[in-house]
Amino acid sequence: MLAGRATMCAMPSRLPTRDIALLTQESTREPLHVATLAILDPGPSGLDHATLVELINERIAIVPRYRQRLVSAPAGLGRPVWLDDEAFDLSYHVRRSALPGPGSMAALRDLVARLLARRLDRQRPLWEAYLVEGLADERVALLIKSHQALVDGTDTVDLAQVLLDETDEVREVPGDHWRPRVGPGPGQLLARSVLDSVRHPRQATDVAVSTAWRFASALPGLPVHRRSDQRGPLAATLSQQRRFVTVATRLEDYRSVRKAHGGTVNDVILATITGGLRGWMLTRGEQIRATTRLRAMVPMSVVDIDAEPTSLGSQVVGHQLSLPVGETNPVVRLHQVSYALRAHRETGRAVAANRLSALPGFAPTTFHVLGARIVQQQPLGSYHVAITNVPGPQDPLFMSGARMVETYPALPLTEGHAVAIGVTSYDGGVYVGIVADRDAVPDVDVLGQCMVEALDELVSTSSPIPERAPRGRARPQAPGTRPP
Repeated sequence: MLAGRATMCAMPSRLPTRDIALLTQESTREPLHVATLAILDPGPSGLDHATLVELINERIAIVPRYRQRLVSAPAGLGRPVWLDDEAFDLSYHVRRSALPGPGSMAALRDLVARLLARRLDRQRPLWEAYLVEGLADERVALLIKSHQALVDGTDTVDLAQVLLDETDEVREVPGDHWRPRVGPGPGQLLARSVLDSVRHPRQATDVAVSTAWRFASALPGLPVHRRSDQRGPLAATLSQQRRFVTVATRLEDYRSVRKAHGGTVNDVILATITGGLRGWMLTRGEQIRATTRLRAMVPMSVVDIDAEPTSLGSQVVGHQLSLPVGETNPVVRLHQVSYALRAHRETGRAVAANRLSALPGFAPTTFHVLGARIVQQQPLGSYHVAITNVPGPQDPLFMSGARMVETYPALPLTEGHAVAIGVTSYDGGVYVGIVADRDAVPDVDVLGQCMVEALDELVSTSSPIPERAPRGRARPQAPGTRPP
């Protein structure tokens, strides 16, 4: 039972006009949440469902929007508003699952793929968390899904960012004794919506267009969903199901390539993805010429000069990168990628990796959401694949004493695009999460393996090369295993 009810009516916070499209475009084939999969070693402290619920209950006050839901104005006459969920039930949002023995990474990937395909409930706060038990070596996995409309990087950061600590000592956070504020009734919402429309007529027009689109979408036999005329192996009309592949590699390999050939670690990562896409296309028998290119939408962070160095006061902008998949020489591919990114760096506004990784908490989870929002704003057919690459801290982080050993981003697919790739560097590793449409890309695991081979190919061009184990692996191996 709730401890009580506030007696004052809460002033609603309206959904920004730019985010209305996120709700309008979302469908069962195109759910618009971003997810993070973390693999944790509970250690002696342990991390079970009850502990996780308690931790989230303590930290959720830092992100109060995670206890709010979107409420539409009557008849859609105005922008939706964020209101406290008077029936908020944390146990609904924090769920428990388990893998059958022996708890393989393949089984975890299959489970994650199914969870990624499910839309979030619009009648509740737009997030869910799943604690997955039964992994090998007594490890656990945590999947957090957050809707793009929920996380804007300013008022609200991703929940995963506030759950992790720099030490294994559990940080004490005082309770906030939260009680939901009473929201305005339908009549008040309507009156405020009308007033808002008078003050902001352009926003009212945008809302009217969105309402008409939703109405048309509900009419039987009228195919108004977004279509793309794009062709190629990365283009598809989306189904309602997904596949998910993870790739674990070592940061030192990217650094060794950078040292040998110049550029940045980011350049090497994108060149590795380029080589992986090339190899995957060849396995499919795709026709590749020397001039063949794939257009990648790569959101990048730029400095907000008025922001504090330790804040999330950065902007994320879209950058279209031409990936030279037709180039056979891996070093030439790297130089071409590096040259294409140089103009962005030379503007002097690009955020250095050390600045991003120094932000409080585990900021990559928030930046992946912001990157996905940028991708969603791009015109259909303007790119082939979305790639977000965010550097994280290089020291271990802990969740209620459990050490996070690996972390993989999972981006949403947008209509016409069969593959999305997210990359996070953390604690000496570089972790790639690949989301693909289940029907369009049944061989997405081959793409993961081709990325590993592309990295090996680049590292082999650096000297000296010591004898050692393979540098990266497309899963499956024992879940949670650190790259060798």
